Amino acid sequence: MEATTLTRHEQPMSDYLALWHGEYSKIDSVSDAFVAYEPSAPGGEVHGRDAFEAYVRELRTAFPDFTITVEAALEDAEMVMTEWTGRGTHEGEFNGLPPTGRTFEHRGMSKFVIADGKVQEERMYYDPREIAEQLGFLEE
Repeated sequence: MEATTLTRHEQPMSDYLALWHGEYSKIDSVSDAFVAYEPSAPGGEVHGRDAFEAYVRELRTAFPDFTITVEAALEDAEMVMTEWTGRGTHEGEFNGLPPTGRTFEHRGMSKFVIADGKVQEERMYYDPREIAEQLGFLEE
């Protein structure tokens, strides 16, 4: 897939990515009723702006160098699809798992719903077992 420059949703998507990278002042890029369908979150979902910010803060405490690199993107009037690579080093507890000092890299895709200039929803598609294996939590 060839990368596409986002035009309609460039600002909310840029701010949303910055939020994942620790710029918490960008929390307004998500709606109050935001929902993330995130395989690594407890119960697989995060509901609401405040809960999402808390989730990202917890993740960044565990993986302080966590980054998401968007490899490709497609958009229409109300939706953005991205293919991305996530990377990080496990330096703190996450979901009850002690830090390992190991790094991970995995690929995934996300579907975003955008309305009124804000991210309303993200559905992430990736295999969290791939991360657990790289961090040494699964038998190889």
